[in-house]
Amino acid sequence: MEQNRRGFRFLFDASAEIAPEGSPGAGVSVRATEISLHGCYLETPAPFAELTPVFVKIFHESEYFEAKATVIYVKPAAGMGLTFRDIKPPCRIILQKWILAALQNRSKAK
Repeated sequence: MEQNRRGFRFLFDASAEIAPEGSPGAGVSVRATEISLHGCYLETPAPFAELTPVFVKIFHESEYFEAKATVIYVKPAAGMGLTFRDIKPPCRIILQKWILAALQNRSKAK
């Protein structure tokens, strides 16, 4: 499913937490290494199974993003790709800000 991404993903580096949607207390620390308006990639040696509904939190600089998501693909012992399902408006604004900054950084690098 990795090739079925919607939109561009940008390199990103932020700490994150992920938990099964029904068990928010069972969260694990992971690393967000790619981000888009529709999802992200999380590095973790123990990815969740495909189609698992999850709750993800991403912490970057002094800001915080959270959303309900679904695991859409897994790289065993490496990580997982998520698609966001429910993003509240304040978090959507933060996500858009991060995407814009990543796009500007990418343009400067060329």
